Amino acid sequence: MEDSKIIDLYWKRAEIAIGETAKKYSRYCHAISFNILHNREDAEECVNDTYLKAWNAIPPKRPNCLAAFLGKITRNLSLDKFKKYSADKRGHGQMEIALSELDEVIPSATSVEQAIDEKELAESLDRFLGGLPKQKRMMFVQRYWYLMSIQTMAEQFSISESQAKSALFRIRNELKSHFEREGVVL
Repeated sequence: MEDSKIIDLYWKRAEIAIGETAKKYSRYCHAISFNILHNREDAEECVNDTYLKAWNAIPPKRPNCLAAFLGKITRNLSLDKFKKYSADKRGHGQMEIALSELDEVIPSATSVEQAIDEKELAESLDRFLGGLPKQKRMMFVQRYWYLMSIQTMAEQFSISESQAKSALFRIRNELKSHFEREGVVL
C-alpha cells in the first residue's frame, strides 16, 4: 500500500493503518532498533512502540515521508532504551563508539546553542551529505544514523574492516573541513 494511503488511514483513525504500517515497515524499523540494541526482543518492543507513537502523532502531524518519520521514532525509542542499559550488557558499545567518532567533528549541544542554531547545523550537514558520492553517503548514514557496526558495513560494501574504518575517518575529516568552511564553530 502506498504511504499516502496509509497516512490517510491514520487520519481516519482506522486501526488497519497499524497493520499496513507493520507490513511495509516492520523489517526497516526492526533493523534500525536492532543495530542500536542488539537484542531482538527489545528491538521488537521498540518497533511496537513505534506504531503506537505513530498512531498518537498522526494526526495532527502529516509526515511527508512515512519511512523517515517511522525511522526517527524507532531510533529515538531505541536510543532511550539503550540509555537504560550499560554498553557492556547491551549493544556491545556500538552506539557509543559510533557517536564518539563524531565528537571531534560535530560541536557539543552547548556550543551548538552558542554558535549556530540546530536547523542551520542540520542544513549544513544535509549540504555535506548531498555532495558526497553515493557509497560514502551510504556509509556515513549507516554508521552514524543506523549505528551499523564496522564489521557489518565492511561485509555490505565488500571491503575489509580496515578499509571501512579508513573511509569513515576520511569522511569525518571531510565533514570537519566542510563545517570549518561554513563557519560552524567546533
